Amino acid sequence: MILKLADKPELLRRVEDREGYSIPAPRLLADLRVQYRIRGRHLRRPVATHLYDTDWTAFVGRVYGPPGVRTVLGGLALSFYDQACDVVRSIYDRRIDTPAILDPDLYFPDAARFKDRWQDIRRDALTIRGNLDKVPRFHEIMGSQSDISAVDGRDWRMFILKAYGVEIEQNVKRCPAIASLIKDQPDIVSCVLSFLAPGKHLPKHRGPFRGILRFHLMLSMPSDADGRPACVMDVDGEEYRLADGETLLWDDTYPHEVWNRSDEVRVALLLDVWRRNMPKDMEMLSRLVIGGVGLRMRMGGISYGG
Repeated sequence: MILKLADKPELLRRVEDREGYSIPAPRLLADLRVQYRIRGRHLRRPVATHLYDTDWTAFVGRVYGPPGVRTVLGGLALSFYDQACDVVRSIYDRRIDTPAILDPDLYFPDAARFKDRWQDIRRDALTIRGNLDKVPRFHEIMGSQSDISAVDGRDWRMFILKAYGVEIEQNVKRCPAIASLIKDQPDIVSCVLSFLAPGKHLPKHRGPFRGILRFHLMLSMPSDADGRPACVMDVDGEEYRLADGETLLWDDTYPHEVWNRSDEVRVALLLDVWRRNMPKDMEMLSRLVIGGVGLRMRMGGISYGG
């Protein structure tokens, strides 16, 4: 289907982007094939088609055309993502009431296994860090996170071993200690090695999905001049500094931000783990979300290199 936007003025708004193009852009982009004329130049291929991403609410998809078109469509996609996240969070907030920081003995008993083997996990991570330039930045994996990952020109690189239940086989093979810990562990929904560049700041944001919890295991934490961990994480207004081998289990739908106030790369293992003891309706919704994203990833044959 070709939608002639000129015939649908209620869908349009004029946008002057940084490339100098003045273009019409739809307020809502959902499974549409859109053609534009930009200053008299006709685009042969659709500017946007089937705007979806592996993130279940990302709405980013394949965007063609000059940089100006991609810039505007990307901005609209991010706006939709933010609104969708707000809706999803509001559903969970009405049904789940737990604090930002949670007891791993109650919510993730396997935390002890990871903590006991943190040095083995660290060896895996440092091997990957040896080729860090080949590990993708977070916003290169998931465009909807550009306003967090790409905001200051410093890198936040993510080596993904498992995402929404789908293991990235070639990456798992490169991390034998981690592989042995996540094998046959359905409660571990996602597993990532996170590399935060010197001086990197992740501005305050909230995760979209309360059906999972975030487990941090610090693997390589630089120290500041006072000997304290130099990387600071603020979760719901409380400051946390994790030293090597220390852990934190928390709900990332609470506002949080991170600063690496050092001149070294901070390395951490991040796990998304299944939230236990949810109300039945929230458990069903969570399984649908995780299963749906996992299915799309399998169908797409997605892999994240490093």
